[in-house]
Amino acid sequence: MDFDFTDEQEQLRDAVRKWVAKGYDFERRRRTVKSGGYSREAWAEMAELGLMGLAVPEAQGGMGFGPVEAMVVMEELGRGIVVEPYAAVALVAAGVLSQHAPQAVQQAWLPKLAAGEALVVLAHQERDARYVLRHVTASAKEQGGQWRVSGSKSVVPVGDRADAYIVPARVSGKVDDTRGIALLLVERSASGVSTRGYPTQDGARAAEVDFDNAPATLLVGPEDGHFVLEEAADIAIAAGCAEAVGAMDALFAVTVDYLNTRKQFGVPIGTFQALRHRVADMKMQLELARSMSYFATLKLRDDPAQRRRALSQAKVQLGQSMRFVGQQSIQLHGGIGVTDEYIAGHYFKRLSCLEMSFGDTMHHLAEVSARMQDTAGVFA
Repeated sequence: MDFDFTDEQEQLRDAVRKWVAKGYDFERRRRTVKSGGYSREAWAEMAELGLMGLAVPEAQGGMGFGPVEAMVVMEELGRGIVVEPYAAVALVAAGVLSQHAPQAVQQAWLPKLAAGEALVVLAHQERDARYVLRHVTASAKEQGGQWRVSGSKSVVPVGDRADAYIVPARVSGKVDDTRGIALLLVERSASGVSTRGYPTQDGARAAEVDFDNAPATLLVGPEDGHFVLEEAADIAIAAGCAEAVGAMDALFAVTVDYLNTRKQFGVPIGTFQALRHRVADMKMQLELARSMSYFATLKLRDDPAQRRRALSQAKVQLGQSMRFVGQQSIQLHGGIGVTDEYIAGHYFKRLSCLEMSFGDTMHHLAEVSARMQDTAGVFA
């Protein structure tokens, strides 16, 4: 299997890396966090680079790129710990709309997404779901030819700033049934929609969103809604894995630089053998994470059963790596590692949030276990 990137992919990586380095430095990020966790100016700059149309078909004004290009972009955004919800909008929402929405909805929203003029996000989390996608209590009913949605969704990315939401809502069945879940588009300006925004631990922005008989447009019917929701979650997981690799790569470099600069007993502490061993362990975990991120991306177009298992396997390894690299970096830095003025702690916060997004490590370990088809031989 060829793991070399094409010239076009390397050019894309270089363009995003240059923007992150020059246009989204640590000080700008801190200002964005203090002003609410989202910058329309930064969003417009990413749109000018063409990033918002990455997963949008060319016919709708996008670039029509695939999962590998998305992974390349997410790694570079991870290096800059960019707080704007790029993956949630440009990969997850754009993927659902371009692959599954009615043509009229695509024509209405995809060109605006590609131009950076609209924010559409997936609003799927519920308070009692515990990462289980089929646990849906929000309801949808068709009344006089108009769909209406009622219910609440939690931790919706930029939920108080988004223009519309992709909302899983139950049309029929019990709370945990896989059948009976539809996906609907609800605009934030619609009647019956209320939001409460707040900052997240990593400096980004989220909101609680309530729907009270809000008018909606049907995207995916109850026969296929759950499967499309799983697909959207897997796209988000792969994007999060790639972002985490970029963040860990940058955090590792920051840590090595600190060890080679900080002196004790007249010599850099990076010369101490015990600390070198810990750095070697960090590097090993980083490379394991990178391999599994590639694996996750390459499995996105497999059949659903293999894709779901592969993405859970990747999330387990990435969760372990994120926790290890983040904790080791903070310990090797000492007290300065958790100060607001120093970048290491901000990487650690972002990695911690990524580890808990779309299922934490323990959740996905259980998912992998549930999908095991063969024994290791000891129980045969």
